[in-house]
Amino acid sequence: MKNIKVLILRTAGTNCDQETRIAFELVGAKVKSLHVNDLVIGKNKIFDYQIIAFPGGFTYGDDIAAGKILANELKMKLKTELQKFLAKNGLMIGICNGFQVLVKMGILPGNDDWQQESTLACNDSGKFEDRWVYLKKTETREQKIENRGESKCVWTRGIDKVIYLPVAHGEGKFITLNKSVLNRLKDNGQIVYQYCDKNGEFAAYPDNPNGSFEHIAGICDDTGRIFGLMPHPERCVFRTQHPRWTREEDSQVPDGLNIFKNAVDYLKKA
Repeated sequence: MKNIKVLILRTAGTNCDQETRIAFELVGAKVKSLHVNDLVIGKNKIFDYQIIAFPGGFTYGDDIAAGKILANELKMKLKTELQKFLAKNGLMIGICNGFQVLVKMGILPGNDDWQQESTLACNDSGKFEDRWVYLKKTETREQKIENRGESKCVWTRGIDKVIYLPVAHGEGKFITLNKSVLNRLKDNGQIVYQYCDKNGEFAAYPDNPNGSFEHIAGICDDTGRIFGLMPHPERCVFRTQHPRWTREEDSQVPDGLNIFKNAVDYLKKA
């Protein structure tokens, strides 16, 4: 059986790397956590892995803006290596602060020049939001017509129900540079998850905890291999992490675990 190796990239202020490590290990991956300085020194280490994960936290204290300093550092010091990694069909995930990093690097939504086309701005509530939210997978018009609601994103294929995950962020409002970028995300099927209520219907705050455009909670690149989301799937990989695990049958299957399992299974079949 093919061993899938995951690199978790951390730096000052990262604080969700251990939870992310456990999530990947639970689905059979071999995981290594590296400080960004170690990767800069040994740039070729990046090619020892099939998945790179950018975990949550407050990298460099979220100075300037959430994730911005790490995004600049990676772009200046490791852009070539990251581009080669993705060209070799590697997978990438950014969770919360990691999503902010990918967006501010320009890797998501994605263009040839890695120019930033979207951001995660301050929550409309004006405060840090720490709560559980419902998410539904987005279907494009073509998917609805063909009655095949399969996601472009390899991380979420086969996860069809409304899922329940925690958020914990102060800058989670997804905004695009302009309407053209937003329409491209819609047309390309790059909107992966949207905030909703427990019935799968769009709703205002607190169901949409930050005021994101089109209720967007997570997006992927055009290949479906790079995934970024604000909610924390690594905080829902054991059933006892669900806030209603003693009372609801749905809480017996951890919603976050399948996201990590999908990525590892995809690479094993590749």
